[in-house]
Amino acid sequence: MASDFVLVALALGFAASIGAHYTGACMGMPHALRVVSSRRALLLMAPLAFLGAALGSGAVERRVGQGLVLHQLTVSDEILILALAFALTTFYNRVRVPTSTIQLLFFSLVGVALGSGAGIRWGTILSLIVLWVVAPIAALVLGFSLTRGLDRLRYLLRTSRLASRAEPVWRVGGLTLLVIGLAASFAMGANDVSNATGALVGARVASPGVAGVIGGFGLAAGVIIWGRPLLARVAFDIVRVDRSMAVAAQLVQAAVVLAAVSLGYFTSLNQALVGAMAGAGLARGRETVQGQVLRGILRGWLLGPTSGLALGFGLSSFLLLGPHLVAP
Repeated sequence: MASDFVLVALALGFAASIGAHYTGACMGMPHALRVVSSRRALLLMAPLAFLGAALGSGAVERRVGQGLVLHQLTVSDEILILALAFALTTFYNRVRVPTSTIQLLFFSLVGVALGSGAGIRWGTILSLIVLWVVAPIAALVLGFSLTRGLDRLRYLLRTSRLASRAEPVWRVGGLTLLVIGLAASFAMGANDVSNATGALVGARVASPGVAGVIGGFGLAAGVIIWGRPLLARVAFDIVRVDRSMAVAAQLVQAAVVLAAVSLGYFTSLNQALVGAMAGAGLARGRETVQGQVLRGILRGWLLGPTSGLALGFGLSSFLLLGPHLVAP
């Protein structure tokens, strides 16, 4: 059917936008420390994002496709949700503001479900909202603490008999950071591809496995073609980082996201990383944090969900009432 084709095309486009959006969250810290160039970072990230989507996204695909509303959405509803989330993500990518594609999709879905009368599983939605508020704050605190701890460790290494081995250990830390970034790329594919392709599962257009493969191609294409601006934004514009700060931020991001997943939830990679980076910067003094940039990101976190909810509800209500408005 034509509507199924439109839904698949939108899912691919949205997956590409998501792939571009999360380059900084996955590979920003290794790139900030010059462990890897921007070109190589993107070439390494793309296949791992595809593998994560193709091999590890099945359960999340089912949850996003079928576990958030009380009644099955129509294909037209799913098309509206994807189109809206796709448009908003592309807009925020264009203005180089890291937002959360999870939150853009979910609040677009909530708005459309409210406007169409599909019903919402409010317990799940409220639990996610609480998590999304707490996660960046926890990342900030942990980023601050871990940066201070790593600074203390480096000082002890330099003033002890192991001083001659301190710098080689720190160079190994850079390679470890690259490995963490690659693992985050795989995790991003598994966790975030459902934002684009969960609609295919919900509309019974594709199975979870096929949806993951379709979305994986989109993620990889977005990383390669459009990922560089967000990679640079997260790597260089928010906080001036050194090795201790970068290692702390990337480790905290991984810990916060994995903790959420272990509890059966999922959170924003960008928000976890930006919170950790802000905490790491505060550990070195307020002048280290680029306050104007950080305030712009916070505004994006507020405007993104609000715009998705309002536009989803408004467009869905209008489309639902449209036939009645033109009826004789």
